[in-house]
Amino acid sequence: MIKLKGRAVKLGENINTDFIISGRYKFSITDIKELSRHIMEDIDPDFPKKIIPGESVIVAGENFGLGSSREQAPLVIKECGIIAVLAKTFARIFYRNSFAIGLPLIELDTGKIGENDALQIDLDKGEVLDLTKNIKLKSKPLPHFMQELLKEGGIINYYKKYRKLPEV
Repeated sequence: MIKLKGRAVKLGENINTDFIISGRYKFSITDIKELSRHIMEDIDPDFPKKIIPGESVIVAGENFGLGSSREQAPLVIKECGIIAVLAKTFARIFYRNSFAIGLPLIELDTGKIGENDALQIDLDKGEVLDLTKNIKLKSKPLPHFMQELLKEGGIINYYKKYRKLPEV
């Protein structure tokens, strides 16, 4: 069972991979720590200042992660210490890339969550509690094999530990 606690950092609709990390850095910065300093800079230059590593949760609208399939987008989110991303919907390739590296994504109606709201996320039950507003939001529970990937920090770590892929 995976439970997370954090604070909401709000974003809007259609946050594409170029907004997450600008394409101009795609080949010029290869160090993920350095690259993560540029997260969301084209839409919010102060975004890195809003992040509390190990406590921040991105909360967005429809179609989070659309655009190119570059893996740097979920990697910089994870590197910044963001513990999860909540959105109404995700682009499929971004969704897959995120779970492959152990970044939890939760699809649910995020409209009632406000900036800096305290959140408690239960991936097993498919529940997000907004502790600030005292409301419970339902999502589809994550399948067991996806939770196993998250517990190990992604598919590569899972494979290194168990020498097999999780059973679906």
